[in-house]
Order: sequence, then C-alpha cells, then structure tokens
Amino acid sequence: MKKLLVLLMALFTLAQVDAQEKNVIRIATDNTDLILQVAPNGRLYQAYLGDKLLNEKDINNFSPYVKGGSDGSVSTRGWEVYPGSGAEDYFEPAVAITHNDGNPSTILRYISSEQKAVAGGTETIIQLKDNQYPVEVTLHYIAYPKENVIKTWSEIKHAEKKPVTLWRYASTMLYFSGNEYYLTEFSSDWAKEAQMSTQPLLFGKKVIDTKLGSRAAMHTHPFFELGFEQPAQEAQGRAMLGTIGWTGNFQFTFEVDNVGNLRVIPAINPYASDYELKPNEVFTTPEFIFTFSNNGTGEASRNLHAWARNYQLKDGQGDRLSLLNNWENTYFKFDEQLLSELMKEAKHLGVDMFLLDDGWFGNKHPRNSDNAGLGDWEAMKSKLPGGIPALVKSAKEAGVKFGIWIEPEMVNPKSELFEKHPDWAITLPNRKTYYYRNQLVLDLSNPKVQDFVFGVVDNILTENPEVAYFKWDCNSPITNVYSPYLKNKQGQLYIDHVRGIYNVLKRVKEKYPNTPMMLCSGGGARCDYEALKYFTEFWCSDNTDPIERLFIQWGFSQIFPSKAMSAHVTSWNKKTSVKFRTDVAMMCKLGFDIKLEDMNQNEHLYCDLAVKNYNRLKPVILEGDMYRLVSPYGSNHTSSMFVGKDKKTAAVFAFDIHPRYAEKTLPVRLQGLDADKMYRVKEINMMPGSGSSLKGNDQVFSGEYLMNVGLDLFTTQQLNSRLIEITAE
Repeated sequence: MKKLLVLLMALFTLAQVDAQEKNVIRIATDNTDLILQVAPNGRLYQAYLGDKLLNEKDINNFSPYVKGGSDGSVSTRGWEVYPGSGAEDYFEPAVAITHNDGNPSTILRYISSEQKAVAGGTETIIQLKDNQYPVEVTLHYIAYPKENVIKTWSEIKHAEKKPVTLWRYASTMLYFSGNEYYLTEFSSDWAKEAQMSTQPLLFGKKVIDTKLGSRAAMHTHPFFELGFEQPAQEAQGRAMLGTIGWTGNFQFTFEVDNVGNLRVIPAINPYASDYELKPNEVFTTPEFIFTFSNNGTGEASRNLHAWARNYQLKDGQGDRLSLLNNWENTYFKFDEQLLSELMKEAKHLGVDMFLLDDGWFGNKHPRNSDNAGLGDWEAMKSKLPGGIPALVKSAKEAGVKFGIWIEPEMVNPKSELFEKHPDWAITLPNRKTYYYRNQLVLDLSNPKVQDFVFGVVDNILTENPEVAYFKWDCNSPITNVYSPYLKNKQGQLYIDHVRGIYNVLKRVKEKYPNTPMMLCSGGGARCDYEALKYFTEFWCSDNTDPIERLFIQWGFSQIFPSKAMSAHVTSWNKKTSVKFRTDVAMMCKLGFDIKLEDMNQNEHLYCDLAVKNYNRLKPVILEGDMYRLVSPYGSNHTSSMFVGKDKKTAAVFAFDIHPRYAEKTLPVRLQGLDADKMYRVKEINMMPGSGSSLKGNDQVFSGEYLMNVGLDLFTTQQLNSRLIEITAE
C-alpha cells in the first residue's frame, strides 16, 4: 500500500512538472480562449483558439503540433504564433528580415511571458528571440473579458551593428481549422462606401489591401467578417469580426493551406516598404482587434461597440454635438453676415453647433474653389474681415457653439505655403506631377511638416479658445510617391508618413484633450480604430442620399458604434421626404447640411420636433445596444433598433425602400428587450397633422410578445419611414 502511495505521488509530481514544462500561455475573455504553447524545440505555437474552456485543467490537453500533410517527412508541424521567413514553413511569414550578412531567415524562440492588469482587461506580454541573430520580438495581447475582445500587436527590434531590412511585419497571425470558411469584405468607392459581399475562402490566398498612403480606405475598408461552416449571419452561427488600426496601407491575407487550415494575417501592406530598421530602434506594428460570437455578427458587433466606447474611441463615454453645416447651403460663397444668419437658424433648429466648412481661408490665393489656398490657414479678409474671432462671437450671440473645417495635411500648388516650401510636398523628381483634386499631400515623415500641421490647430485654438469642434478632412491619397525628406530611404515613406500623422494627433490630443473632432476623408476613407483614438467620430460618406446611406450605415455599423458615425440631413435625393432623410440620419450622430429656407413650414416643424426627440433618445441611440433586425441587402425594407442598457427604453427605426405592389409584409420580431417587462409602443417623429398607421400604436405589450411575435413595422408605401419609441411601464 505504501509503495502504491509513493508511486501515485510520484506520478502526480510528474504530471505537475509536465504541465509546467509545457509552458502554456492562456489569453482569455469571458467567452474566448487563445492558448499558446511552447514546443520542445523552444518555439511558440497556437494550440487553441475558440470557446472559453470552463475547466482550467483542460488547457494542458493540447498539443503544439497539427497535421501538416500527407508527406511523411512533414507529417506534423506547428501553428507558429509569429513565424519568420526562410525556414521550414512554406506559407506567408509574420516577420521577414534581411540581416547584415544577407541572411533572409528569422527563427524565433520563446524567452518569457508575463501578464498584468490594464484598463478593462489583462495584457499578456511575450518575449521571443532569434538564437542566431540579436533580433527580439515582443508580442502584446490585451484581453477584454466583458466585451469578449482581444487586441494584439507586435514590437520588433535588433542589436546588429548596422541597420537591417524589414520586409514583412504582421500585427499577429491566427489559425483556424474547419471545413468551410466564408469572408465578408467591405468594398468601397467615393459615395459608395462599406458595400458588403461574401465569398467562400478556398485553397490559396485571398488578399485585401490598399496602397493609398494617407488613408486606409477608398477601394476597400480595414475590417472584415468571417463565417465558419456557413456565411456570417446576423443572429446565428459562429462569426469573427476583425479590424486593424492603421491609417494607411494595410493588408489582410487569408490563406487556406494544403490540409484546409486557414491563416489570417493582418498587417501593414509591405508594398514599396522595405523598412530600414536601425539598431535598438523599435518597430511597432498596428493593433489588430477581433471578437467572436456563436450567435452571429450582431452580438459580435455589440461586443466591438461596447469595447470602442469604453476603451478606444476618443471621449467614448461623452456626449456628441449635433450641428448645422453650411457646405450644401453656401458652398464657397458666403460672408460674415450670411454665416451669422445661419447661426441663428442653427439655434432655431435646436442643434448644438454651427460648423463652417471649406472656403474660409487664403488671401494671396483665396480659397474660392478647390484649386487654391490649401496650406494658407489665415481667414480670408475679403469674406471674413473680422476673422475667426468675429465668427466665434456671432455664434455665442446666437446661442450655439462654433466649429470649423480644416485640411491641414494637404497643400494646393497655388498657395503661399507651396511657394515657400515646395520640398514639403510629396512629389516625384523628374516627372510631370499628377494632381489629385488639385492638391498634393504634405510629407508628414518630415518633423518640420509635423510642426506645421500641429500649428494649424494650435494657432486657431490659441487665438480662439472657444472654437468647439474641428472637421478634419483628407481628400487626397498619396500620389507622386517620393519624399524629398527621406531621400534614399523611400521604403520608409508609407510607414513614416502615417506615424507622422499620429505624432501630430497625439500632440493635439495632449494639448486639447476635450476638443471634439470629426475624421473626414473624401467621405468614409478614414475609419480605423487607431485614428479614432484622436477623433470623436468619422464621416461615413459624402453620399447623403438616404437610400444609399441605409446600406452604407448598415455596413459601417458592423464594426463601429453609432456615436462614432456622423450622418447629416441634406438635399440629396429630394424624391425622399425630409422626414425619411432625418430618420436615417438619426441612427448616427445627427447633423444638418441643408438650406433651411428651402423647407416649408411643416418640414421646419418636423425638424424641430425630430431634434427634440433625438436629444431625448441620444442615450439610447448613442450608448445603447444595436440590433440590426432586417437587412437592406436582399429586402425591400430595412430596420434597426437601439436598446438602452437598462432595457427600459428602445428606439426602433423602420424603412420601406421600394416595396412591391401588394407585397406581403410580415411582423418584425424585436430583440434585446426584457421578456418580463411591459412596454408601451408609440410612433414618434410624425409630420405635423399626420397620425400613425402603426398597428398597436400607443398600446402595451410584453417584451416576450414583441420579441416572439413582433410588430408590423413595414408598409407598401414607397420611401416610408417610421421611428417607434418603446418604453417600459
């Protein structure tokens, strides 16, 4: 008996030692586990990525090896967490370095790891090192348990005697094993942003990337959805949402290998970007943010929305200013008197702020069109003799805040700035210059240019501390791709330019932490979570046709919360009513950019009422949980709803786009309510003198009824809209 007891104790001890020797690293949220494991060869592999393991002991049951193929000599291999180039892995690497001696290989081995508490979660820091070259990589993972979000990035450095060349530098690498994978991507063009399409991922590589330089998006967007075993669905099935925080060239690589496993590689696009890394310089990759759900993309979106409001978005917990913009009202033709009258209209409308758009600056080269003045950020004396101070004063007298448009990263050749500093612009030598929208991109890799761009904001706010808001535009990607500042280091331009933008934005945020800013870029061409650390919201699209906006906002809502998305009521598509246009815009951060004088009395009364309703419902729309009920894709109707955190109030938006004659419509089942609560249903935002035709209007239903039976939200009327307020009794 004693021998048996000794034997059992020895076996128990060996099991403990074995578990310790496995060097298992667990990165966990409340719903997801990412298990990394050190193999006997000293390298770090992904052992598991999936649903949270409830029994902690189960994490020791994984192996770092997977089936490699039918070739017996390579029957197994590992899913290396951060694989280098030039070794035994034949697939895309995470990092590739050419060393001083010309050797293009990197093999990283595990050194150590630690975990520490950070705001909202736990950060895991893992040290890897090449045992043949003085190269170190630090992997960072922050797991946010409640939101079920993981954020990850990498740091690369070396201690070789001379600079090395980096030619691959991924943020991370994730692996999946399944039978079928489906990718939903978000294609784009000006006025046609965030268009969703889905395709299966089959053997080989699917790459989504951009080469725009000054912004992430124009042809596609820096986010995606994955569906496992079926295309990603809104309310059922396993889905992953992923997005990279980088305001420049990005690349997503989805690689299905010879045995049907999937690699997902988010990264800076290495196009024309062989980066010279100096000794002891740290190369930091962009953050990659992802979340999973077993209940479809709706739940995954709500995870990301909550995470963004809590931890990423500038002033994510704060309020947002509604506004009246002058652009579609005046374009470039205005003066102090006209702007003063518009400020009074803004007050009458009930919004918080008047926003002055393009055309207010330039004297030697007045900004009366888009071909002159960019770079000369002084108020135009012929239009605005009192300058910005007079406008701030007029806004104050009208009882609204004052905001202003800037595009500080750009320059017109016809400007005093370009005359003085032509070398500050990105331009090719010995070639005819191509002008995108009559402008060039300033070279933000140059510290002097960074100082100038920061000075645009700093000078305005130093002279006018009551300026309450900036609309920060970026209308041009990089063309004529050459930096006079970088000279023989052109491989660094795309990367150092974006880092220069961040340097400026960090300085602005540090000095003016409470100044809200809209991220605008020829529409929705800047919509990444790194930029949104410095901006309170972004402009989704220059296309404000409300029908198109229903699709655009549906796409962006997959990744971003409503309070990060700006939407304005304009005159685009006058076939739609002011009510329809306003109801669409109210699903985001609301603004107006419309000639109020063109509206009749009933439309004015409606807008006044809508702004009051919006102000009352802002905590629900901007802070609540979003449920996308009916997609505009494949339907003649669409509906979304927002539910307050306490489930006492909800706002339901419903739109009839182009219903067929005598089309059968079905009740729409609501989501996110408390089944045991009783709710009053009431249609609001009605045109003056009109009543509601909603079946069940002003009646009380249980949450269970509204979620299991639903409401008849849709009609057969063309371009009809409804806003229904749901209130617990």
